[in-house]
Amino acid sequence: MSTATQPLALTRSSLATVVRDYAELTKARVTTLIIMTAWCGYYFGALQSGVSSLSWNLLHALLGIGLVSGGTAALNEVMEWDIDSRMRRTAQRPLPTGRMSLWHATVVGAAMTIGGALYLGFALNPLTGWLTFATSVVYLAAYTPLKKVHPICTFVGAFPGAMPGVLGWVAARGRLEWGALVMFAIVFFWQFPHFFSIAWLYRDDYEAGGIRMLPVVEPDGKSTARQILLYSAGLIPVSLAPTFFGMSGKLYFVGALVMGTTLLYFSLRLATFNLPAANTRSKQRARQLLQATVFYLPLLFALMMLNKR
Repeated sequence: MSTATQPLALTRSSLATVVRDYAELTKARVTTLIIMTAWCGYYFGALQSGVSSLSWNLLHALLGIGLVSGGTAALNEVMEWDIDSRMRRTAQRPLPTGRMSLWHATVVGAAMTIGGALYLGFALNPLTGWLTFATSVVYLAAYTPLKKVHPICTFVGAFPGAMPGVLGWVAARGRLEWGALVMFAIVFFWQFPHFFSIAWLYRDDYEAGGIRMLPVVEPDGKSTARQILLYSAGLIPVSLAPTFFGMSGKLYFVGALVMGTTLLYFSLRLATFNLPAANTRSKQRARQLLQATVFYLPLLFALMMLNKR
């Protein structure tokens, strides 16, 4: 009996490894957040059009955007496999460990990216396809190589990073409008406390990988703290804009104000601690800020959708 069950156990184990490797290659958690943000953008774009926010077009939008997002993540890992091999948090990814070949990952990433963009163009409208593809190109051709060169990479990367809500809106409406730009601005400002807290927390890893994030270049943490405070404070008025643009109501306004103030509080705790990025105690506060940003964005968009106007 043990002989008969052993191949089945091995098959299940191998399948689980393959699924896990593809999830890591396409950065499944990040891609899921991108899809959720795109859904929010589609939801409000559909409201503007007076059509159902639950339709086949929504499925087309989320599938296409998810394909491009996952494909872009795969190509990013192809470009950075040597960097990943030098960092503890990424050393066990499928490419650095050799569980997947660079050629295989390149083909998968390119097929998903190009195929997803074409799918969006044909199933929805050409503008969605082109914008989604352009977002991928900027991420891969500008942000990814800049990470080895200059801390400005975070600012450059914030542009493609803020596009999912815009893509969802355009998928529903077929054009760019002020509502889409409001969603862009919210995610744009949110990214800085989020990614700077990650860079603060994993500063040693980034330094080992040759990634020139701000906490690596200026290890005292003062410049990073200023950036975190600046964008956390700016996020508060930006997050209130949906109420003034008629997208959400008073409940959202109050919730956004409370959540924005809470996020600013965690930013202040880190910024005023006055300890370098490499300090263990400062990393604890960076982790708390990171956790606050992780909860902030999905809660904000959920409230925005629940309290639609």
